[in-house]
Amino acid sequence: MVCLGNICRSPTAHGVMEKLITDIGLQELIEVDSAGTGSYHIGESPDPRAAAAAQNRGYDLSAQRARQVNEKDFIAFDHIIAMDNSNLTSLRGGCPAEHQQKLKLLLEFSNTGHDEVPDPYWSGQDGFELVLDLVEDACGALLNSVAVDNRGR
Repeated sequence: MVCLGNICRSPTAHGVMEKLITDIGLQELIEVDSAGTGSYHIGESPDPRAAAAAQNRGYDLSAQRARQVNEKDFIAFDHIIAMDNSNLTSLRGGCPAEHQQKLKLLLEFSNTGHDEVPDPYWSGQDGFELVLDLVEDACGALLNSVAVDNRGR
């Protein structure tokens, strides 16, 4: 899961996906992580507003720390999911040609009518709630897709 600073959207998606995976008992088979395309917040906890909104819906972001995407991520992960087109473009610029097919937008797995998960950093609490609404909608479908991809492994 990738956004700009790895303190709002991608940690939220990471937390939602991690809980969904754990709830169905696939935590030993499917790894989820998050990172930012920027280096602005490396080592920081998720934004307190994102963490509070997530906690209110039963997701725990407390163990997460911001990090920046690195070249090893393109090799290590089967799916690299961006929150918006700007970050997808950044990922494409750093991703080797043989791994480009791994790059997708999260909301490609959603039927909400939104193309991107908007950055809530400069918005009020409603922005963080919208992020959760969009992420929750997309992560279930993403998990189904990942589970299908992992059958027989």
